Amino acid sequence: MSTQPQALVPPFTRETAAAKVRKAEDNWNSRDPEKVSLGYTVDSKWRNRAEFVNGRKEIVEFLTRKWKRELDYRLIKELWAFDGARIAVRFAYECHDDSGNWFRCFGNENWEFDENGVMHHRYACINDLPIKESERKFHWPLGRRPDDHPGLSELGL
Repeated sequence: MSTQPQALVPPFTRETAAAKVRKAEDNWNSRDPEKVSLGYTVDSKWRNRAEFVNGRKEIVEFLTRKWKRELDYRLIKELWAFDGARIAVRFAYECHDDSGNWFRCFGNENWEFDENGVMHHRYACINDLPIKESERKFHWPLGRRPDDHPGLSELGL
């Protein structure tokens, strides 16, 4: 029996899809636009809210702008569904603006990957909910969410 981890390439199994989702969450929680962009093909196509992003260069520009205004960003993603080369996730993140106004942003993403497991299409629908700082649920040091921190379902989100 092999102890090698399964490659995170299509066609996905429940295990590899969940691992792919966690890897994406970890990358986004790094808040490093260059690192995040490597998870997408050079000619990747995004729809993020009403913004259309094409290719890694625009991904880096988009994420740089995003994390300049979405401060103390912490994200949790959860596998929703998968089939072949596609994965659907739901997510929530918390952040504040430069005036100290906190938000919890909820959304769904649909992803499609090439044969190497690199995402070439990402469609994101996101809603922003103003919250009080005291209503925050994502409490961990900036960076990767600890393995023992509850996920979305455990938090009732």
